[in-house]
Amino acid sequence: MTEITDVDALRRAMAENSEQPEGPARNARAEQLLAAAEKLNVPLAVIEALGHQLKVYNYSSEKGKMFVPFARLLRMWDERPEDFDEFEAHSLHWVFKWVSSGMLDQPHIPLASTEKWLGEMERRYRLAGYSEAAVRSAEHSVAAHVGDVARAERAYAAWLAADRDAMSDCHACELHGQGWWQAELGRDEEALELWRPVLEGRYTCAHEPHTVLASSLVPLLRLGRLDEARANHLRGFRLVRAMESMRGAYAEHVEFCALTGNEARGLELLAERPAYFTDDGQPQSRLDFLSVVALLMDRLTALGLGDRPVPGPPGREWTARELAAHARADALALAARFDERNGTAHVGERARARMAQKPLAERLPLGLRSVGPAPAPPVSAPPAVAVPVGGQPDLPALLAEARRLSDHLQPHAVEAWAAVARAAEGVELDPRDRAEIADHEAMGLGPAGATLFERAAELYARAGDPGEALAARARAAYVRALGGDVAEAVAAVAGPYEEVLALYAAGGTGTRQTAAVLMGRARVLLRRAHTEAEEPGAEAVYGAAEAAVREVLALVDGRTGDDVRLAARAAEAQAMLAELAGLRGDLAAAVELFGRGAAAFVAAGLPWFAVEYEARLASLAHHLGDMAEAERAVRAALEHGGAQLEAPGRAQLHLQLAELLGNRDEVAEAARHALEATHWADEAGESATLGAWARQQLGGFLLRQGRWAEAAEVLESALPDLTAETHGDGAIVQTQWWLGDCLSELGEHRAAAERRLQAAEIARTWPEQHDHATLAHLAGESLGQAGLAAEAERAYARAEELWRDLGNPQGLVRSLRARAWLALRAQDGVATARALMTDALRACGTARDEAADEASRQSFVAELGDTHRQFGDLLARAAEGDAGATLPALFEEALTQLRQSAEVFASLGDAALHSRTGAELTAGLLEVELGRLADARARARAVLAAYAGDDGMGRGEPSDDGGEAVRTRRAEAEQLLRVASEENVAAEENQA
Repeated sequence: MTEITDVDALRRAMAENSEQPEGPARNARAEQLLAAAEKLNVPLAVIEALGHQLKVYNYSSEKGKMFVPFARLLRMWDERPEDFDEFEAHSLHWVFKWVSSGMLDQPHIPLASTEKWLGEMERRYRLAGYSEAAVRSAEHSVAAHVGDVARAERAYAAWLAADRDAMSDCHACELHGQGWWQAELGRDEEALELWRPVLEGRYTCAHEPHTVLASSLVPLLRLGRLDEARANHLRGFRLVRAMESMRGAYAEHVEFCALTGNEARGLELLAERPAYFTDDGQPQSRLDFLSVVALLMDRLTALGLGDRPVPGPPGREWTARELAAHARADALALAARFDERNGTAHVGERARARMAQKPLAERLPLGLRSVGPAPAPPVSAPPAVAVPVGGQPDLPALLAEARRLSDHLQPHAVEAWAAVARAAEGVELDPRDRAEIADHEAMGLGPAGATLFERAAELYARAGDPGEALAARARAAYVRALGGDVAEAVAAVAGPYEEVLALYAAGGTGTRQTAAVLMGRARVLLRRAHTEAEEPGAEAVYGAAEAAVREVLALVDGRTGDDVRLAARAAEAQAMLAELAGLRGDLAAAVELFGRGAAAFVAAGLPWFAVEYEARLASLAHHLGDMAEAERAVRAALEHGGAQLEAPGRAQLHLQLAELLGNRDEVAEAARHALEATHWADEAGESATLGAWARQQLGGFLLRQGRWAEAAEVLESALPDLTAETHGDGAIVQTQWWLGDCLSELGEHRAAAERRLQAAEIARTWPEQHDHATLAHLAGESLGQAGLAAEAERAYARAEELWRDLGNPQGLVRSLRARAWLALRAQDGVATARALMTDALRACGTARDEAADEASRQSFVAELGDTHRQFGDLLARAAEGDAGATLPALFEEALTQLRQSAEVFASLGDAALHSRTGAELTAGLLEVELGRLADARARARAVLAAYAGDDGMGRGEPSDDGGEAVRTRRAEAEQLLRVASEENVAAEENQA
């Protein structure tokens, strides 16, 4: 530890310690600083060190330690109040609130002591002339804690009625406490209305909106406002994650996960904070934490995961069931201590109610990567097995149901036949029954089902149904084609095709069986068309396939009636023609034919069969630039898939729709669909592939809405799964880029710089270097804002080099200007800054003179005006730190640059009016500094004249709020006029 030799050194050390993360290390340093202060023999130094120690204890898990320094401070005040300066006297009274609330959190401190301190606080506040608002707020906390609702309501009303003063908590903290009470009474709407100014960012402090975001979660869930709850979780958890003292708020985020089907996310949160299980400095927040741990573990146990390993208190391994019992026992023991101290049962009742909560949302996707703790339920349940009273399956009923489902092409027909097969084990069946069982079992096996289809064919033949036997052989040929044996499949289907035509002509089989064989052959030939698409003679193959498809259509045309199987053949044939049109390159025809096929399936009452074709139609329409048709088709696919749509397909469709909506700037709806895509990708077991894509897109859509914290959480979740091999390095760069933008907006500049530098390193290897240059420039911005000047200089210098190589004057100029501002921070950096700004002016002039067209020339003229303006501002800034002989010269030089800026902007006319008047007004302020008051007044009047007669709609740069810019410029000009006039009067009086 650096030796503390005086009060200034002590204050610097305390300021540095205040910036450190909350926790035992910061507390230990505060204790060392108190020891150092005592050696200085300066009472105020000890007072300040005690106040610092009290503050770091309060914002840590060791809140119970703050009573000792407070007692010592209070004794020093009572003995020698003159040792306290105004700030420390205020601070002493301020922390009375911390102590009274801190006593409530410690069950070993008698309630009578807390009431005594509350009275002492009231007495001392009255003596000091403070309002009773803070006292009534503290009284409300005591009454609410013990469950005395009547007293709490009286104190609450008195709190609201009292005047706010210097002892009142900040607006954000007060609104949190008031909203908490409304939520505690079940008045969720009122609570959220009170919290709205904090949630919207109008009131903030070091710990808000952190706690309001956490406290809002359950009320929002209870009101069904799930999107807001999700957003507040993502925003709020990011804020509390690094703050050790916020165990209670952290617990509310765990609770949210337990109540929304995000149990896996809840386990991740527990794993991040193992010390929260055991830290005992604030028993109340430990009780809150243990209560929601029990809630989460009970939820896992209810899902059948009681034996799952889970993170718990250090020192042993835990299962969910074991941790549930442990957390509940510890929580109730703590609650009993509070209730014994308080003489009520309120704390225990509240803890039990919290642990007994039921989920408030079956599933609430967060967009974050999280492997679910339980198997996903089937999208739609298969049919129930008919079981009579005796307990044995009713085989005839099962057969009837399976035939009904398969005859009508209903979902779960294969599962229904599997139930028949199970029920028929050991039962003698006729060949027809066994044929259907084998046929449907084969359907569930894909390419592996060929042999079983052949077995089904034999059984159909034995049962006296030669047509169905030929259909089963055709199905066997098709699955062989799917397995890659296309030539064998073509040969295998030829026989059944010839035989069924002869049989049909002789009346030996029906249209349905004949259509099945013809469709099997058409499928095989279409498969051959796909495999031979790049080979010579492909057109002949296409023709054979098309003829086979049209033969199906000719057979069933006008014969479908109520037979959904025949209607399905006709619909599928239209889709097959669409595929052939696509293979031939006629995409417009493919779109039309896929549309016909999908519509035919819907008309037949089989919408779930339309999904595949609507999805393909959407992709083709997208490719053709018909975004409206693509969007219509994707929406139809999602609607028609309904409960039958499997998770991978659902994820892909939602992601496709998100992309379409994002392309037309419907980013809010796009984000909703991207969110759904993340959920279904996770359900499908594709978190690391399709899920990562969906998360990346979701993060981008959230960013475009300015939802920086939510976007950052999602993008950080996507990054670990994004790989160059699967997603391409462009996706990784874009994600890092977006994440850097989010972190920059959140003020996390060092982290933003890291992301931008990582993205730049990947882009460095690309043939086109514009992205590399942009990222290097952005990294320079972040590094500069993080106070890393040397690193920022290197990043900007790299960007400058790249912009030169790319021939990008605008990027070059902005890099030079940024380097100039950085140089100004260095000792004796004015000369370097001046040289860099001069280079920037030269580059602007060259670009203006070499512009290819008038629009480009005007943009470089505007850049030149802005560079003169920044040059003037830079020189004026340099003059602020120079009280020597060079001060007037710097002001003169700055004034010259500002005049030139105004002249350049004037050449652009009304398009640059606000920029010109801005330069004029800054020049006027410098003229006041130089004593040229008449010139300053003339500039102010010129600016007012420039806006004379303006109707308030505004002129100038279209990106500005014209009316607001006009009002601002007028106000600034009037202020300059007043200042210059007052300075003139003062000068005349001095002369007199």
